[in-house]
Amino acid sequence: MPRSFRIDAVLVQAVIAGALSFAHLHDLAEAAGQTGWKAWAYPVSVDLLLVAVWRRLRTERSRMAWFWFLVALVASLGANIATAGLLDLDHVPAWLRILVAGWPALAFLGGTLLAHSPTPAGDRMPVPPAPAAPAPAPDITTEPEPEPEPIAAPEPAPALPQAPTPAVPPALVDHARKVATEHRTRTGTDIDTATLRARLGIPEDLAGAIAAQLA
Repeated sequence: MPRSFRIDAVLVQAVIAGALSFAHLHDLAEAAGQTGWKAWAYPVSVDLLLVAVWRRLRTERSRMAWFWFLVALVASLGANIATAGLLDLDHVPAWLRILVAGWPALAFLGGTLLAHSPTPAGDRMPVPPAPAAPAPAPDITTEPEPEPEPIAAPEPAPALPQAPTPAVPPALVDHARKVATEHRTRTGTDIDTATLRARLGIPEDLAGAIAAQLA
C-alpha cells in the first residue's frame, strides 16, 4: 500500500519564514545599491553564516559562536524590520549603505573563524611525557624431566614487575579538577576517564591516574 503523505506544519512554517526573510534581505540590499546578482547573494550570505553558527553550537557553545549568532540574527531581523515600512527604501541612509557594503567581508570573517577555530586553549595545557613502562619479563615455564624417584616441587615463578604509575603534575591535576567540575555542572554527572582524556588531550594511563585522584 502506498505510504500516506502528511504535511508537517512546522516545516511549512519554516519554508514560509525563510522565503520571506530571504526576500526582505534581497530588497534591502537592492535598495542600498547592490543590484543584479549581488542583491541575491546577500540573503545567501546571511543564511550560510547562520548554518555555520548552528553547526558550531552543536559541538561547542562558546562566546565566539554566540557572538556570530547574534550578528547573523541582527542582520536577518534588521532586514525584516527595515522593509516593514519603517525605512524609506527610496532614500536609504548612508550608514546603512556602508553596513550593506561591508557585510560580505564581515560574513567571510565570521564563517572562517567558526569553521577553522580549534578547541579553546583553556581546555588544553602542555602535558609532560609519561615515563615509559618497562617491558614485562617473559614467563618461561620449564617442566621437570621424569624421574623414577619423587622430586621437590618447582619454585613459583617470580611475579612480573608492575608498570609504575605515571607522575602527574599538580598543575595538571588542578586543571583536570576544573574541567571535571565544569562537566558535572553542565551534565549533572561525574566525568569519566575517556571524556577527561579527550578534553585534556593526554595518554590513557595518565588520564586514569588523574581520574583516580579526582575520585
